[in-house]
Amino acid sequence: MYTEKVKQHFMNPHNMGEMADADGVGIVGNPVCGDVMKIFIRVRDGVITDITFQTFGCAAAIATSSMITDLAKGKTLDEALKISRNDVADALDGLPRIKMHCSNLAADGLQAAIEDFRRRERGESTGEGTQTTPCDSCAAHLAGECDTQHPGDVHGDGHGGGPGHGA
Repeated sequence: MYTEKVKQHFMNPHNMGEMADADGVGIVGNPVCGDVMKIFIRVRDGVITDITFQTFGCAAAIATSSMITDLAKGKTLDEALKISRNDVADALDGLPRIKMHCSNLAADGLQAAIEDFRRRERGESTGEGTQTTPCDSCAAHLAGECDTQHPGDVHGDGHGGGPGHGA
């Protein structure tokens, strides 16, 4: 079910832990599966010089969190923003289709941390991090590629009733 790389990143995650005095913090979660990720970044001269994570979730959630830190470290903010869910999954030699939402969360967590960093630079952030909504992390739902039933599914289409779901 899981590739060797996923297992390695789950059993020995890279860059795990909270970062004191982070320059940006992204918080994402999926209420359907219960995964919650917190991504911390340190930025110098527009480059992510350090990145860590805290994740409560399944093996795929922990592995994708670990991998996103490997992919983003040393990249400029603009380069890091281009890291997609597919980049994360490909770097792990694949994920089961039902676990692709984990790579969405990891990519969204990084994007939220960068957004938080930029808000802090403009003086618009309280320093508590930027949290995305659960629907932001469910690109598969928005693309009609996910079979998960979301809470509040008022249309019976599995897409819940949240933003972007036509409720």
